[in-house]
Amino acid sequence: MAIMKSEDIMGEPHFDKPRHIKYWTRCLKTLLPHQYTSNESNRMYLAYFIVSALDLLGALDSVLNEDERQGYIDWIYRCQHPNGGFRMWPGTDFGAKANPKNARWDPANIPATYFALATLLILKDDFKRINRRLTLIWLSQMQRSDGSFGETLVSGRVEGGQDPRFGYCATGIRYILRAATEGDLSIDGQVVKDVDLDAFVRCVRVAEAYDGGIADAPFHEPHAGYTFCSLGALAFVDRLNTRGLPTEQPPTAPCHPQSVLSWLVCRQTELADPDAGIDSEFVAAQDTRDTRKKEDGVTSEAQADGTVPAHQDPECSAGVTIFDLLVDGAGMNGRINKVADTCYGFWAGASLHIMQQPNLYHHEAVRRYLLGKTQHPVLGGYGKFPGDLPDLLHSYLGLAALSLAGHDQVKEIDGGMCLSKEARSRLPAIWESFADSR
Repeated sequence: MAIMKSEDIMGEPHFDKPRHIKYWTRCLKTLLPHQYTSNESNRMYLAYFIVSALDLLGALDSVLNEDERQGYIDWIYRCQHPNGGFRMWPGTDFGAKANPKNARWDPANIPATYFALATLLILKDDFKRINRRLTLIWLSQMQRSDGSFGETLVSGRVEGGQDPRFGYCATGIRYILRAATEGDLSIDGQVVKDVDLDAFVRCVRVAEAYDGGIADAPFHEPHAGYTFCSLGALAFVDRLNTRGLPTEQPPTAPCHPQSVLSWLVCRQTELADPDAGIDSEFVAAQDTRDTRKKEDGVTSEAQADGTVPAHQDPECSAGVTIFDLLVDGAGMNGRINKVADTCYGFWAGASLHIMQQPNLYHHEAVRRYLLGKTQHPVLGGYGKFPGDLPDLLHSYLGLAALSLAGHDQVKEIDGGMCLSKEARSRLPAIWESFADSR
């Protein structure tokens, strides 16, 4: 058996950038796997992941020619709703057959609008075709009296959940189309009312949990995804409290930033395998293996074939080596007592960056988890858990988390907007063009 050198054991796993570029290029230019057929009506967010991933990899300009780039921009505008906002895909557009009766089947969508605007920003669009006034009017109609935002507006009624995901996307739309300034705007000679920011901040406050995380609603379990969305939304509207007691004029949140930071730090975990539960069958099997090892003269934790059980049953894994011991314990989870998951490297990590405390988690450990455990060695991309096939969500957020953790082969990401800092840097010029067009 070959002897593993210490530098091979302790060195950071390799990031196979060409393989990742190939994975995302295949996603962009060929058909997605059949599992995505049911997501056809969510095509806007799939497009966002693909385009933004290639941007983070520094490959977008080489993968796309100018005609293709303009074609993708035109497709996004094809999804713009005539009453403001964007659809998730053009399949609900009735065109000449649209009427008040079938309008309820073709609403604009809050997440779709944020993803559309963010993707246009990445594609270097000038935003001149955005119906800014109608979109901001529609956005104000998407807020409920309790401060929360919904997903769609159907027959005058706000539909969808009341969790922070919609609040994040809504405030992100507002930020892209008018920056963080507060108050009503005059656009094309008409007054456009602002959303109720005070009510939104109160909505976030009541969802803060006793242990520091932020949930989707009062008294619910906190979650790293909801925490990110809440903190990101507060940053978009310049109401984020990063230290001490929150202000009341204007109201800011979270109320206890130190508790939020403590909760986020505790999301880094050594639990890595979702199939590693300890039950009676496992204990019985382990006892049998221990007896067999003693009979074979193996007295240490090492297996006869040189592998190590780590924190899991080796027979439930794809083969655990001593290297797995070293990369275990680096991931992030989304809730207390859960295993690590690729996407939470971003949700929890980005939350710490938004709170201006990017060094409170172990960056190298996150990189080792992503590269050594969930990076797919054949297809590229990232799976949810070790050994999983890659999917678009985890493959994109794996890259985003890797960027936050300081990997030099991925562009710097803006954690608050979940896209490259280079793309976000185009916003001031767009805001200036809005001011010139009034």
